[in-house]
Amino acid sequence: MPVLVGKRAPVFKAPAVIGQQLEEDFSLDRYLGKRYVLLFFYPADFSSLCPTELLAFQAMLPEFERRGVAVIGCSTDSHQAHQAWLRTPQAEGGIAGVTYPLIADANKTISANYDVLAGHYDYNEAGEMTFIGSPQAYRGLFLIDRDGIVRHQLVNDRFLGRRISDALRMVDALRHYEEHGETCPANWEAEES
Repeated sequence: MPVLVGKRAPVFKAPAVIGQQLEEDFSLDRYLGKRYVLLFFYPADFSSLCPTELLAFQAMLPEFERRGVAVIGCSTDSHQAHQAWLRTPQAEGGIAGVTYPLIADANKTISANYDVLAGHYDYNEAGEMTFIGSPQAYRGLFLIDRDGIVRHQLVNDRFLGRRISDALRMVDALRHYEEHGETCPANWEAEES
């Protein structure tokens, strides 16, 4: 798997759902020079594990926003699936109440460019290109600085959920380094402010 840390985050324009509103050409460029971006990938809408993460990101959204971080989710589902899932009550497996953008990577190019697309392309016996595996995103997480450079990446298999507080800790560590020029050793935690 290629490491994107230290490199410019792959650019894209794609449909995204923000609340219930569709934005056709969503891009990370809107945040350049202004905000950090926490871009996370998840396998599928209407699954059992994914809503736990999306709702956990929503619960911690005020903490991310207080630190100047835009949280953005992305899966290989369509924007119609995102909208339907956002309309579904949480008690019924939905994510009603999620307010951050959900990118629709239905053509799978964003997941492929961030190297989080499960499976791979290969040729069959007839010489035709086919996809081997399930074309869903792994649980990738990318912390992108205000200059558009990836500063942290983490990729889990689809069945391994993330602890959202770990992502917040990485934001704090990056901000601490940028503000004070000090490295953050193992188990470093930001001081309460």
